[in-house]
Amino acid sequence: MISVVPPFPFVSRGAVTMSNHRIERVSELVKREVSEIVQELNLTGCGFLTITAAEISPDLKEGRIYLSVIGSADQKRRALEALDRQHGHIQNELGHRIVLKYTPRLKFILDETEARATHIEQLLNELEGEDPDE
Repeated sequence: MISVVPPFPFVSRGAVTMSNHRIERVSELVKREVSEIVQELNLTGCGFLTITAAEISPDLKEGRIYLSVIGSADQKRRALEALDRQHGHIQNELGHRIVLKYTPRLKFILDETEARATHIEQLLNELEGEDPDE
C-alpha cells in the first residue's frame, strides 16, 4: 500500500515560524534523538528498524518520523504498532532530551522508498529483457 503524505501546510502570517535552515537542523536533531530512544526500546520481532527521516512543522507542534523496516509485512505492522504503544514514552523522553518551545507531537510513518525503488528497478530490468520487435 502506497500512502502519499503531503508536506506540512504553511502556517498563517500571525504564527511565529523559523527559518528553513533552523527547521532542518531541528528535524535532524529530532531524528537523531528518536533513533537513540527507539534503540533503547525492546522491539523484538519487529525486524530491523531504522529511522530514516524526521520532518518537523514550522511551528514545532507536529512531527513526522519516517522509518524503514527490513523484514516481512507482519514485522512492519508489528513495528508500527509497537511504536504507537510506546508513543507516550518516546514523546516524554524526547521532551527531556531536547529543549524547544514545544515538543513536537510525533507521528510514525513507514518509509517505503527502498521497496518502491527495488520494484521500479525490477520493472526496468523486465523491460530491458523484452524484445523491441514485439
